[in-house]
Amino acid sequence: MKIRVGFVGVGGIADVHLSNLSKNAQVELVALCDIAEEIVRGKAAQYGAKAYTDANRMLDCEKLDALFLCVPPFAHGDLEEKAAVRGIHLFVEKPLGLDMDVVRNKAEVIRKAGIINGSGYCLRYLDTVAKAKQYLLDKEIAMVRAHYITSFVPTTWWRDGDKSGGQLVEQSTHTVDLVRYLAGDVRKLYANMELRVMKDIPDLNIPDVGTVSLVFASGAIGHMDTSFTQHDHRTGVEILGRDFRLIIDGTNLSIVDKERTITYNSRMDFYREQDNAFVEALVSQRPELILAPYTDAMKTLEVTLAANESARTGLPITL
Repeated sequence: MKIRVGFVGVGGIADVHLSNLSKNAQVELVALCDIAEEIVRGKAAQYGAKAYTDANRMLDCEKLDALFLCVPPFAHGDLEEKAAVRGIHLFVEKPLGLDMDVVRNKAEVIRKAGIINGSGYCLRYLDTVAKAKQYLLDKEIAMVRAHYITSFVPTTWWRDGDKSGGQLVEQSTHTVDLVRYLAGDVRKLYANMELRVMKDIPDLNIPDVGTVSLVFASGAIGHMDTSFTQHDHRTGVEILGRDFRLIIDGTNLSIVDKERTITYNSRMDFYREQDNAFVEALVSQRPELILAPYTDAMKTLEVTLAANESARTGLPITL
């Protein structure tokens, strides 16, 4: 019996999920929903699914086992709650939202429903990240240095802080999540952010540069830099301890200590690994296969929203 999957939102990252799921023999793509009628009809025809422009109608009319929510952070409404009370398993793309109280309420509804859930923090599924996590198991971390430096995203809603939350919340969150996954939870932070050199972009009201100073629950310290002032794309995490450092540059890993330097180059499709893990978790009823459940993604959102608040107020924030 196949897993019957529906989608709300078929643009952007949804294309990747749709492509992966269409190749998974355990999945049937049943229904797709998007407010852009022409686009959703085209995607539905491509994947042999039914097209909707009203998510509530789709949930009422279709028998779904799982729902992929691939909408911008401002557009979630109460879709998670409506799916959860119907017993529909959820995959929610990052970021989960823009209001922690709202997201915490969603998490509680999901918990009470007992559904399997995942989020879009795909970097956790990298083979190189698995090696990094294994290496760090018996290590004491002293410092973490991280960055997400890239170019401007032309999507209209992305440039509006009320809709996207800004780059750290909507985009650089991937690196923040990787930092949390490898170094543990953040206890305290202090952030500075400014719109410095991209002011000529129409309707842009989010910072183009930012840096966040971090204190981890372990006592380690670190920082995260974010910017969309460049023409190219660079992301990375460096973790330092006594006589070792671990560097993730893009998707590749280097481990340097006194005895040796080891480099691993990743060649896996981590998006496909993520989607297949979610499907297998549903088929086998093993939620532990999902590396980024909703409640853990919520903690990453909390860090990024707190950083925005710190930058706004000029004050450090304890989580």
